Amino acid sequence: MVTDPIADYLTRIRNAIGANHRVVEVPASNLKKEITKVLHSKGFIRNYKFEDDNKQGIIKIALKYNPQTKQSAITSLERASTPGLRKYAGAEALPRVLNGLGIAILSTSKGVISDKEARRENVGGEVLCYVY
Repeated sequence: MVTDPIADYLTRIRNAIGANHRVVEVPASNLKKEITKVLHSKGFIRNYKFEDDNKQGIIKIALKYNPQTKQSAITSLERASTPGLRKYAGAEALPRVLNGLGIAILSTSKGVISDKEARRENVGGEVLCYVY
């Protein structure tokens, strides 16, 4: 049994990038689907597809690589808030990742959004992870 599904999700993507896989399959949940949508909208992954397998479902994520250097668009995925230590940030104290080059993904009252969108909408929330 997985105690931290978000950490498992991030680790599966990190491992797939380390092994130079093109596609990674992850067990689905609503929160993971929303995180995947944010990663896609910010250009960190090429594409994604939600598949139903008569259980919880699967998210297929097509990873994005630079064609010349074969380097992944994602250089690092870090879990910020864990089940044992939740990290929250107010609208005025949102984290900046790599001075604005990376993103922090937050779970807010407006849904799962990036730190830039949270600043624009002036909302705070739980900092799920950092991506750069």
